[in-house]
Amino acid sequence: MNTHEELVRELKSLRKGRGVHAGRIGERIGPALRVLCGVAKDDGPVTIREKLVARLAELAEQLPEDLRLVTVAAFGLTADVRMPLYQDRVGWAAPRIDRDTRTVRRRVDEALDQLAELMVTIPPLPDGAWHTAELNVVVTLDRPQHEVLEQYRVVADRDGLYELDFTSPAFELRGPLEVDVLYGGTLRAGGAARGRVSFTPPEPLAKGETHAFAVRYRFPRPQVLRSYVVRELEQPCELFDLRVRFARYHIPRQVWTLRDATGSHGGHQQRVDRAGEIHQRFRRLSPGRSYGARWDGDEVENELYEQHCSCADRSAPRNTGSAEEQVWNVS
Repeated sequence: MNTHEELVRELKSLRKGRGVHAGRIGERIGPALRVLCGVAKDDGPVTIREKLVARLAELAEQLPEDLRLVTVAAFGLTADVRMPLYQDRVGWAAPRIDRDTRTVRRRVDEALDQLAELMVTIPPLPDGAWHTAELNVVVTLDRPQHEVLEQYRVVADRDGLYELDFTSPAFELRGPLEVDVLYGGTLRAGGAARGRVSFTPPEPLAKGETHAFAVRYRFPRPQVLRSYVVRELEQPCELFDLRVRFARYHIPRQVWTLRDATGSHGGHQQRVDRAGEIHQRFRRLSPGRSYGARWDGDEVENELYEQHCSCADRSAPRNTGSAEEQVWNVS
């Protein structure tokens, strides 16, 4: 099920009963609505309702007048339509658009479909300390020691931002993962401890200020980056640019692009170019969804890798573990 379908299903569930004013509202909204309405894990009922009402009302303003009105009625977004039953609110809307209740229900379904499209297209305003304007990721698999280079351009969403905390790549490794900053600041002591990276810019950032920095991850030999690279965002991101360079001795038979997915499966086939590279660019990424690439031929990569390495490299312990799923998260 894609994001649009999930949103429509969750919106239909939310319109039942008292709509946004139902009891235990935190249990009434699904994961897609949580992400695309900016609802945090620790938000209480009052905050959740405020965020839902603000987001739905904002998007409803972009609908035709009849669909805007039935949206207000469906969820009970204004004081004059806070009725205990959905059918009561449908009855309230019917004379106001000069249609019978059956037609109003059809209009509500049409409105929910358009709301879901708008939610995916228009990300919520960031309510955190910072967000990602641009992320460029370069994965090099053609060297004895594989590397992932991440180049960020971030925007501060409040004054006095002195530290950026984000998720580091998560790998099952046989050996330490090397993490270092190439430019733009420093890492707090501990590196990527417990899967988190704490980055400090040279000076605290003011609200609206942009800052660029780069972080490099290097994998211990003969560890290989396995069969996919995926970004699963926690916040809105305007642009994600991904390049993967494969080793000449191991060009995968098939590569798939993952766009707006729920994990590392599915996708559309993509061709590896004559240089052994793939290039993907994703814009206006939806939080909570996966973007990236996956490829096949993983089962023979370790053997080919060791054949390619020098005798000195072969003295390192061979990784015979099963293929692990590799995920990056954008903070």
